Amino acid sequence: MIKTPIQNALDLLGEKQALPSGSMTDVMNQIMDGAATPAQIGGLLMALKLNGETVEHITEAAVVMRQRAIKVDVDKTHLIDTCGTGGDGIGIFNVSTAVAFIAAAAGCRVAKHGNRSVSSTTGSADVLEAAGLNLALNAQQVADCIEKFNIGFLFAPAHHGATKFAVAPRKELAVRTMFNLLGPLTNPADTPFQVMGIFAKQWVRTAAEVLQKLGAKHVMVVHSQDGMDEISLAAPTDVAELKHGTINTFSIKPEQYGIAQQGIESLVVENAHQSLHLIQQALSGQSSPAADILALNAGAAIYVAGCAIDMSQGVKMAQDIMQSGSAWQLMQDLAEYTQSL
Repeated sequence: MIKTPIQNALDLLGEKQALPSGSMTDVMNQIMDGAATPAQIGGLLMALKLNGETVEHITEAAVVMRQRAIKVDVDKTHLIDTCGTGGDGIGIFNVSTAVAFIAAAAGCRVAKHGNRSVSSTTGSADVLEAAGLNLALNAQQVADCIEKFNIGFLFAPAHHGATKFAVAPRKELAVRTMFNLLGPLTNPADTPFQVMGIFAKQWVRTAAEVLQKLGAKHVMVVHSQDGMDEISLAAPTDVAELKHGTINTFSIKPEQYGIAQQGIESLVVENAHQSLHLIQQALSGQSSPAADILALNAGAAIYVAGCAIDMSQGVKMAQDIMQSGSAWQLMQDLAEYTQSL
């Protein structure tokens, strides 16, 4: 009996042996063809988790997902994604989603990849739907949004249909697996710039190395020491920055950018509407911890996309944009336009 790629991988992982180069490519193609059983998919994800997913495993899986995605074809100049993994368990409002609109108002071009909530209180799709966005856009309509407004939302299920075969096993396992990492690594617009929040420190440098192999130009992968998958107000944040082909790791504190260290209790929300309320207040110029955390994270995005010379300038630009109200107006304009489609 000839074994399939996933059966071969399970044999090797069960014996704690390394997978040969290219085998993860074959396995992912089998999964995305619908040719692997739920038991095989669940077994593989747990075997990888127990053995430790490597840069090579994740890169090969991400390449297959990118190849099979429904692409959004746009100019790559200053094109950034702010999609993170989610799943930090803290439950604050949708920081990376609001950051996307600040970066777009700063002149960056944003292909915001995202989904509904899986493990968090509210996902990016949930809060944008609450803001009135029509999520049911095709790839060309998303590209038109980016050309017209500097921002478009790439709703993951609309672009990664072949991942549907892994949904049930992942839900039944109910633990973090390699697929939690793959979402932010598989933007259908192939964004060369990215700020990626990640749920655990152990993955910070790994994710930067994967993005390097995938051809990214400038990236910051962040995880704060209080557990958030954002740049935090309450603790130092660990960063892996890919720039000019080199990865450097360091930590940053809000005080470096003129923002006081402070608690994040007021940032916790229970649903998408509460998240949207905090976003509206911050993007309309109201001073608050929400505005402070957005300034830090948007400052990073504006810098990484090449629209500021450093993060300090990016933070100042983000603060000015929130004071002007232009990012909130942009969100309203985008929502109105997508409804017209």
